[in-house]
Amino acid sequence: MSIGNAIFQGIVQGLTEFLPVSSSGHLSLIQYFTGQGAEQGVLFTVMLHLGTLLAVLLAFWGTIWDLIKEFFALLRDIFTGKFTVKAVDGKRRMIFLLFVACLPLLITVLFKDWFESLATDQSILAEGICFLITSALLFLSDKCVKGRKNAATMQYRDAVAIGITQAIAPLPGVSRSGSTIAMGLLAGLERKYAVAFSFILGVPAVLGANLLEIGKIAEEGLTIPIPALLAGMLCSLIFGILAIRLVRWLVVSDRFVWFAWYTLVLGIVVIAAAVFENMTGHLLQKIIMGT
Repeated sequence: MSIGNAIFQGIVQGLTEFLPVSSSGHLSLIQYFTGQGAEQGVLFTVMLHLGTLLAVLLAFWGTIWDLIKEFFALLRDIFTGKFTVKAVDGKRRMIFLLFVACLPLLITVLFKDWFESLATDQSILAEGICFLITSALLFLSDKCVKGRKNAATMQYRDAVAIGITQAIAPLPGVSRSGSTIAMGLLAGLERKYAVAFSFILGVPAVLGANLLEIGKIAEEGLTIPIPALLAGMLCSLIFGILAIRLVRWLVVSDRFVWFAWYTLVLGIVVIAAAVFENMTGHLLQKIIMGT
């Protein structure tokens, strides 16, 4: 892989990881039309996700640091016998809500191989259908009444619903940020809080997924030059921060629906392309690859 290709994919990852358009879906399309092998894609995707993980930590460091301090305070209260359910509010309650929202990730673990097979098969039909699912969620969230729930008033059932949408986000074309923010808005969360909860919720999910893949990659060895890996990771970090800022503005200013239209059009185009590719023996792929 060239550094230029790594930079391009890093930019795509940084923007699409947080914009509600599905990074996995876009990267799957790129890998399909460039003929990039699945193993190379897995390794490089891990590095790109590490870049966007750093972007979240930097963008929400204040809240994340408060949660870390509150977590250790919680442990102190538990071991000293001072913990009570009545005292759970604010940041401490947000920790419990995030934990509950992470539980549905067991679904992702159980169906991990199936999710990967959809992203690495020789068809882009699944990607097109999943883009339409993302579009539907965004359209629904645009029609809902503005909510006022925050960490103190959010219900645990809201966390479960958001967690379920995150659990199916590995489907190529289902946006993790788009689906979780949309579900948060549908659950009645305040807009800024819905964005913060969605992005912070993604930290353990992305970290856990990367740790699982690193073990697999360690067994297979390094197949991509280190300069290309670092270039892609740096670009995903920089453009990830820019995308987070943009999403905040879009949600607060009621412009989130823009991406509902984008994923709707993209889903229709990708499904049409998938049918054409199946009928012509992957003609578009061969033309782009020059074969």
